[in-house]
Amino acid sequence: MTPAELTQYLHEKIPLTRAMELRVVSANRAEFIVTAPLEANHNHLGTAFGGSLSALATVAGYAFIWHELGDASAHVVIRDSSMNYRRPVRGELRAVCVMPSIEEIDAFRETFARTGKARLNLTVQIEDAAEFSGTYVALR
Repeated sequence: MTPAELTQYLHEKIPLTRAMELRVVSANRAEFIVTAPLEANHNHLGTAFGGSLSALATVAGYAFIWHELGDASAHVVIRDSSMNYRRPVRGELRAVCVMPSIEEIDAFRETFARTGKARLNLTVQIEDAAEFSGTYVALR
């Protein structure tokens, strides 16, 4: 699935992503990046709204899992998460999913194929301003 197709999928399945003007800009083995403009996601101070940063990071992990599985029947949910904010974001919101090891991804896929359920821990960086950690579960 191309970044544009994945963006369209997210806009259809998660309406908030359309309102945020979220875009998947890179979706491959080397990097997975999701962006959103500050104009649609700012707070009263003109910096990025914390809820938008959290949503962007959560969706980046969700989209990464769904893209990696490549299975339209898969349901991806978040089990738990935490977000650490270090400084304000004053420009474009840019979430970068930290790539798990090949071994972790392979084990995740194998477990999902065998049992119809698997979990994966992901980290998502938003510039040097925030870090998200979440556990995602894929279900058939």
